[in-house]
Amino acid sequence: MQTNEIQELLLDTIPAWHYWFARPFKRMLNDGVSLDMYYCIQSMRRSNRTMTMTELANFARMPKQQMSKLVDKLVEGGFAERLSDPDDRRVIRLRATEKADEYVASFLEKDAAEFRAFFDQLEGEERETFCTALRTIHDTFEAKRKRMIEQGKQAQELGADALVATCPFYALQGMTEVEEHFRILHEELDLPIFAYDIPVCVHTKLPWKLLAKLGAEGVLAGVKDSSGDDISFRYLVQENEKNGHPMSILTGHEVVVDGAYLGGADGSVPGLANVEPEGYVRQWKAAQAGDWATVKAEQDRLNEISHIWDVTSGVQGYAGGVGAFKTAMNLMGIFDSPTMPRPVKAMTGENVEAIKKVLQDNGLL
Repeated sequence: MQTNEIQELLLDTIPAWHYWFARPFKRMLNDGVSLDMYYCIQSMRRSNRTMTMTELANFARMPKQQMSKLVDKLVEGGFAERLSDPDDRRVIRLRATEKADEYVASFLEKDAAEFRAFFDQLEGEERETFCTALRTIHDTFEAKRKRMIEQGKQAQELGADALVATCPFYALQGMTEVEEHFRILHEELDLPIFAYDIPVCVHTKLPWKLLAKLGAEGVLAGVKDSSGDDISFRYLVQENEKNGHPMSILTGHEVVVDGAYLGGADGSVPGLANVEPEGYVRQWKAAQAGDWATVKAEQDRLNEISHIWDVTSGVQGYAGGVGAFKTAMNLMGIFDSPTMPRPVKAMTGENVEAIKKVLQDNGLL
């Protein structure tokens, strides 16, 4: 099915869904509980642990100021309570109360019965078809994590020493779900897990506090930070050190690896090393020896090579970054072809010549 067909089908379905489910759902809520309040109650219940205001706001996709007013209503209604964080008295955590559990149980047992009007009008086969479709939609949002677990187990069987995982990037997620995602991977897989922080691809930045927490608890063995957020990276390195250095912190920000090493990074995984690995190896050895003048000199040289990204035109993002790598490696005789995965096109013409000149100017051709 083409994208425009999916859009048309979705837009055609939404009015019926609103009539039969969304509108009755809002109407069934009682005791002054709004739809957003109900979502927050369920979020706190399903997390099986306390949540900060920020975590709850991220889950609900709303500003903290708005969430603060919502939490006030939940506390006033007896559905939530505020607790001091035992590790940091400045942090207030939230949890659902017994009244919240009773409200949800009563809601599902009594008020939600209004949905039965829809199901009662369905014949047996129609009901089965509808339930299958509903299960498919539900499972779609879990599919990425399930595939990651399956691929992780395959990698384990093939002899992998560790696994790298991004946060979920198909279904919109709050930080509560992102944290649970990594916990599930840790529980399901018997290999060290490295979190890959690359918001340019997955559209979510992993907070350094969350990463440090997961590292301290043994959930994560390390982090590859390709976010380009050097402030966050530095904070993470320092917090990891305070926690006893449980994680290996690696930078993927190839143009400031020297600064990352000086700040305490455990290593680097630079994409540009596909084109010029020797320079990064020399830089690492110099950092280990405390020869910071050489570390900087190598970085300056590598940064000149990195201009293969910005001498091109008409390409952006993945096509411009990885496309430049592949084009350079093809020119250097490492790759037989600069072909990119569809629908991304390989670079041609003036772009190839521009990359070639950078390589020539820096002694790689």
